[in-house]
Amino acid sequence: MERLLFSLLLLSLTVKAQLCPKRCICQNLSPSLSILCAKTGLLFVPPFIDRRTVELRLTDNFITTVKRKDFANMTSLVHLTLSRNTISQIMPLTFGDLRGLRALHLDSNRLTKLVNDHLKGLVNLRHLILNNNQLSYISEGSFNDFITCLEDLDMSYNNLEQFPWVAIAKMVNLNTLTLDHNLIDHIEEGTFSVLHKLGRLDMTSNRLQKLPPDPLFLRTQLLVNAKGTQYFSLVLSFGGNPLHCNCELLWLRRLTRKDDLETCASPPHLMGKYFWSISEDDFTCEPPLITRLYSTKTFVMEGQSVTLKCKAIGDPDPSILWSSPEGKLLSNTSRTMIYDNGTLDILITTLKDSGMFTCIASNAAGESTTNITIGIIPLPHLVNLTNQVQEPAPGSSDITTSTKSGSPSNGTDTKSLQDKKVVATELSTTSALIRWPSQRPIPGIRMYQIQYNSTTDDTLVYRMIPSTSRTFLVNDLAPGRDYDLCILAVYDDGITSMTGTRVVGCVQFTTEQEYTQCHSVHTQFLGGTMIIIIGGIIVASVLVFIIILMIRYKVYNNTGEHKTVVSNMCSQTNGGQNGGMTQSSSKLTEGSEPQLPKEGTD
Repeated sequence: MERLLFSLLLLSLTVKAQLCPKRCICQNLSPSLSILCAKTGLLFVPPFIDRRTVELRLTDNFITTVKRKDFANMTSLVHLTLSRNTISQIMPLTFGDLRGLRALHLDSNRLTKLVNDHLKGLVNLRHLILNNNQLSYISEGSFNDFITCLEDLDMSYNNLEQFPWVAIAKMVNLNTLTLDHNLIDHIEEGTFSVLHKLGRLDMTSNRLQKLPPDPLFLRTQLLVNAKGTQYFSLVLSFGGNPLHCNCELLWLRRLTRKDDLETCASPPHLMGKYFWSISEDDFTCEPPLITRLYSTKTFVMEGQSVTLKCKAIGDPDPSILWSSPEGKLLSNTSRTMIYDNGTLDILITTLKDSGMFTCIASNAAGESTTNITIGIIPLPHLVNLTNQVQEPAPGSSDITTSTKSGSPSNGTDTKSLQDKKVVATELSTTSALIRWPSQRPIPGIRMYQIQYNSTTDDTLVYRMIPSTSRTFLVNDLAPGRDYDLCILAVYDDGITSMTGTRVVGCVQFTTEQEYTQCHSVHTQFLGGTMIIIIGGIIVASVLVFIIILMIRYKVYNNTGEHKTVVSNMCSQTNGGQNGGMTQSSSKLTEGSEPQLPKEGTD
């Protein structure tokens, strides 16, 4: 019995030793358990940790990676400190089981980025300390699980150029935001509008040239409480930034501040001066002035590209917008590209681009506009597959129509343009797939133009296709119609700046008839059925008539046995010419009286 008790004691001591890692201090102060493993030379998180631990400190070690199994099932953990290690990698869902964690310290490590799965599961996190890392990227969803409960966020001394301001704007319980000593060059306007609990914002030593006006910053006013003590409702620190002291920062200059440590980096006449000592009259802006506006081409062949450039100066730097000849503001599309430097690229021109483009330069002091005109030379379009040329009316960028003329005037045979190199396959009631070979003999092809029309339609349709295409699916066709289609190559002639066209080939095809087979079968079936029905009625009527005649004939023969037949009746006359007896034969029907011969006269 004594040996059994001794064995159980040794086993309990062994288990206890396993739950407290070597060279660590374990404090089992009920109802909480703390494990302190500072400066113990750990290369990884000890595997034998009591899962009931409330506080775990692993500071000043050499841990490089943290994994999910390191903190699995530690639902009671409230405080986790991993400061001053060499952690460069956090495996996905490492903290997934730490639903009760309130504070996470990962400062002074080697983290370079945060993505959505790194901090997932920390639904009750209040304090997140990540300063003194090498962070250069933070995804928008990194803070999603604790976005409404986080109170303290420290991301200072990192390499952040961009910051998820959209996520910050949702942290309604945030009290302290520390972002000093990063590379942040802007703050999204309206970020702090609803952060009423924010008491400290540190943006010191970043690359900010301006701060957007925000209701939050109005709380930086000097206030006096009931005891007469002066205090600020918000501590705002933004010194060490290259502030551009112009009219955009006038709102900030008008606030009352106790300190005067911030200085201006520009414009030149205010460089190095204390922000709060500069007169409000010196915070000025200059309206934009357009200094250069030109086009790479004055006249452009339809379908070619053209570049418009607009440059402007002002304080602050003006932004450039473009307006089309139709008066609409242009944006980035598959056909037009606008760059921050004021360049407008029209990749494929159409007839609607012919006219006056407007460059609009604007900043906080005003705006300036200047116009430039370009002309679009329309491409020749084959009309009714002849050599006639007619300009199409202005249309959309990818499909334009022009009126088709009547019969050919030069007697050109339509079939002479038929080229077997262009084929129409996969014909249906409303579409056809057009194929054509590569045009190696034609250098400098910019694009292909497909034009087609129906023999029963007066409209010629054409489309612009990239030069790399070898097939094109023509849609919206009418069922059961004949179509004439030609492909033209649009190319640079290599001698002049003009664009030429050359016919690649033509093809004729007919779309399938809609439900042709079904209607034919139905019609034949219906006609045959009607013929059979009518013939059957006639045959039945004839048979019935014949049967009736046969019945009547039989009935008549059967009733003939009751008739009285009189034959060889002799009659005597008293003074006839023959003077003798006369024989006659007659038939008497039953019920009729026989007629006697009349007596002769003496």
